Amino acid sequence: MSFLPQIKDADVETVSQAMKTMPESASVAEFVPGPGIQRLELRFDIQLLREALEECLRREEFMGGLQDQGFAALPLTRRPGQTEWTANDLSGRYWLRADDRYVEEPREDLVPEVDFSEFNPKFAGTYFEHVHSELAKRFPIGRTRVLSKGLYNCNSWHRDPEPRLHIPVLSNPGSLFIVNHHVTHLPADGSVYFTDTRGYHTALNGGETRRVHIVAALAYDQVTE
Repeated sequence: MSFLPQIKDADVETVSQAMKTMPESASVAEFVPGPGIQRLELRFDIQLLREALEECLRREEFMGGLQDQGFAALPLTRRPGQTEWTANDLSGRYWLRADDRYVEEPREDLVPEVDFSEFNPKFAGTYFEHVHSELAKRFPIGRTRVLSKGLYNCNSWHRDPEPRLHIPVLSNPGSLFIVNHHVTHLPADGSVYFTDTRGYHTALNGGETRRVHIVAALAYDQVTE
């Protein structure tokens, strides 16, 4: 296309230079580490993770009522003896700037992660129990949930009181995780990812299939404000 601009200024030069090359489009379907997102050496068997997901869903459905916040949850850990979960148990404290005032505000109540010390007996004997055991040998593990995100779906832009470990079980190339200004895809290949969700972050599913992650909160000292 031949086009001669009527005005030649710095903006025209910037766009003209950009049009000389095509954006790179291969690495967006891979994991790219960055500030706040790292892949650990620990790995699990992806086929066994998917079989465990199917088995757990035969025993218990995802807990609803949270779709307006972008996800549905299946709790893998509990407080000792706990049999019922509130919406706050499944979500918990977070902070966000919700509108054009740009004022940070808290949402929901703080959930002490150290309280969630038991694996949920409903899912005893599954590969998820093995996963939790291996994580707990290495880190202080709090709430551990299976989180499902539907198609074309995004969480709020927020920060949490603690960092998290993510283990993708089902994913697609349009499923992305963002911490502050770093964005990457987390492939579902058995990898374990550290995500520093004390920073602002979101998860989105821009693909045509659902996204399911195991998300384990790390029960170090929590941010309280």
